[in-house]
Amino acid sequence: MLLGPSLLLSAVLFSIGVAGVLIRRNAIVLFMCIEIMLNAVNLTFVALSQTLGLGGQVMVFFVMTVAAAEAAVGLAIILAIFRHTKSVDLKHINLLQG
Repeated sequence: MLLGPSLLLSAVLFSIGVAGVLIRRNAIVLFMCIEIMLNAVNLTFVALSQTLGLGGQVMVFFVMTVAAAEAAVGLAIILAIFRHTKSVDLKHINLLQG
Protein backbone atom coordinates (compact mmCIF):
# COMPACT_ATOMS: atom_id res chain seq x y z
CA MET A 1 0.00 0.00 0.00
CA LEU A 2 1.27 3.46 -0.86
CA LEU A 3 1.91 5.76 2.07
CA GLY A 4 2.71 8.79 -0.06
CA PRO A 5 -0.80 10.20 -0.62
CA SER A 6 -1.83 9.72 3.01
CA LEU A 7 1.30 11.32 4.38
CA LEU A 8 1.08 14.15 1.85
CA LEU A 9 -2.53 14.87 2.86
CA SER A 10 -1.51 14.75 6.51
CA ALA A 11 1.34 17.20 5.89
CA VAL A 12 -1.00 19.58 4.03
CA LEU A 13 -3.59 19.43 6.82
CA PHE A 14 -0.95 20.01 9.48
CA SER A 15 0.48 22.95 7.52
CA ILE A 16 -2.97 24.51 7.19
CA GLY A 17 -3.44 24.12 10.94
CA VAL A 18 -0.07 25.70 11.75
CA ALA A 19 -0.75 28.58 9.35
CA GLY A 20 -4.14 29.16 10.96
CA VAL A 21 -2.64 29.18 14.45
CA LEU A 22 0.05 31.66 13.45
CA ILE A 23 -2.11 33.99 11.34
CA ARG A 24 -5.59 34.13 12.85
CA ARG A 25 -6.45 35.88 16.12
CA ASN A 26 -9.93 34.50 16.70
CA ALA A 27 -10.08 31.99 19.57
CA ILE A 28 -12.61 29.74 17.83
CA VAL A 29 -10.61 29.62 14.59
CA LEU A 30 -7.46 28.94 16.61
CA PHE A 31 -9.27 26.12 18.37
CA MET A 32 -10.41 24.61 15.06
CA CYS A 33 -6.86 24.83 13.65
CA ILE A 34 -5.53 22.89 16.62
CA GLU A 35 -8.18 20.23 15.96
CA ILE A 36 -7.09 20.07 12.30
CA MET A 37 -3.52 19.52 13.43
CA LEU A 38 -4.59 16.71 15.77
CA ASN A 39 -6.53 15.07 12.93
CA ALA A 40 -3.47 15.32 10.68
CA VAL A 41 -1.43 13.49 13.31
CA ASN A 42 -4.17 10.85 13.56
CA LEU A 43 -4.07 10.36 9.80
CA THR A 44 -0.29 9.90 9.97
CA PHE A 45 -0.62 7.33 12.76
CA VAL A 46 -3.23 5.35 10.81
CA ALA A 47 -1.21 5.48 7.59
CA LEU A 48 1.95 4.31 9.32
CA SER A 49 0.13 1.59 11.25
CA GLN A 50 -0.49 -0.19 7.96
CA THR A 51 3.22 -0.92 7.67
CA LEU A 52 4.50 -0.72 11.24
CA GLY A 53 1.74 -2.54 13.14
CA LEU A 54 -1.28 -1.71 15.25
CA GLY A 55 0.57 0.58 17.66
CA GLY A 56 -0.39 3.59 15.54
CA GLN A 57 -4.09 2.78 15.82
CA VAL A 58 -3.76 2.54 19.60
CA MET A 59 -2.11 5.98 19.60
CA VAL A 60 -5.01 7.33 17.52
CA PHE A 61 -7.40 6.17 20.23
CA PHE A 62 -5.45 8.09 22.87
CA VAL A 63 -5.11 11.20 20.69
CA MET A 64 -8.86 11.18 20.02
CA THR A 65 -9.52 10.87 23.76
CA VAL A 66 -7.27 13.84 24.52
CA ALA A 67 -8.86 15.81 21.64
CA ALA A 68 -12.34 15.19 23.04
CA ALA A 69 -11.29 16.35 26.50
CA GLU A 70 -9.52 19.35 24.98
CA ALA A 71 -12.64 20.22 22.99
CA ALA A 72 -14.83 20.18 26.09
CA VAL A 73 -12.44 22.20 28.25
CA GLY A 74 -11.44 24.56 25.43
CA LEU A 75 -15.01 25.40 24.48
CA ALA A 76 -15.88 25.98 28.13
CA ILE A 77 -12.95 28.39 28.49
CA ILE A 78 -13.86 30.20 25.26
CA LEU A 79 -17.46 30.53 26.43
CA ALA A 80 -16.36 31.90 29.81
CA ILE A 81 -14.05 34.42 28.14
CA PHE A 82 -16.83 35.48 25.76
CA ARG A 83 -19.21 36.02 28.66
CA HIS A 84 -16.59 38.15 30.43
CA THR A 85 -15.29 40.24 27.52
CA LYS A 86 -18.06 39.95 24.87
CA SER A 87 -15.36 39.07 22.32
CA VAL A 88 -13.34 36.04 21.25
CA ASP A 89 -10.65 38.11 19.53
CA LEU A 90 -7.34 37.27 21.17
CA LYS A 91 -5.99 40.81 20.75
CA HIS A 92 -8.64 42.20 23.09
CA ILE A 93 -8.44 39.52 25.76
CA ASN A 94 -6.33 40.35 28.78
CA LEU A 95 -7.71 38.65 31.86
CA LEU A 96 -4.93 39.97 34.10
CA GLN A 97 -6.38 43.46 33.96
CA GLY A 98 -9.51 43.84 36.06
